[in-house]
Amino acid sequence: MKLWTTLALILGLFVRMAHSEAADLENTLYLDLKDGRVVIALRPDIAPNHVARIKELVREGFYDGLVFHRVIEGFMAQTGDPLGNGTGGSGKNLKAEFSNEPHVKGTLSMARASDPNSADSQFFIMFAPAPFLDGQYTVWGKVTSGIEAVDQIKKGNSQANGKVTDPDKILRFQVAADAEAGK
Repeated sequence: MKLWTTLALILGLFVRMAHSEAADLENTLYLDLKDGRVVIALRPDIAPNHVARIKELVREGFYDGLVFHRVIEGFMAQTGDPLGNGTGGSGKNLKAEFSNEPHVKGTLSMARASDPNSADSQFFIMFAPAPFLDGQYTVWGKVTSGIEAVDQIKKGNSQANGKVTDPDKILRFQVAADAEAGK
């Protein structure tokens, strides 16, 4: 009888885990790159306003076709600028939502100017830990699968602050709930 009880508990745990993953598709993004799909878990618990804005822009198709204009080997890949040169945005600055979340490989965080409240649509994905960024930039997501596709993003010129010639693009960016619903 004890074996059946244990098996039932384990089965129940798997069902709850599957349900919680399915229920969280609203806080999951699919980032399609030339080398594959990147799955991103959003962090509304630490950056609710940034997550809401990112999802809004993703649903508008804002990021589709945008380039990774600044990519520094061993550091990060930056995108989200419709001008493709690091000077553009969506036109809506966000108030900083800094947290204690570390900038480690796979972290997604907002790019900004010197004003902490100047983040707009540009963001970066970390290739490696960068503790000097912790508490200075708004972390809003984490790669949960597909990091190998991120690692393949074309790197820029280290002498030109990571500027990329003929840069890679975001092929498609979707909220997982929409993608799974066929939207």
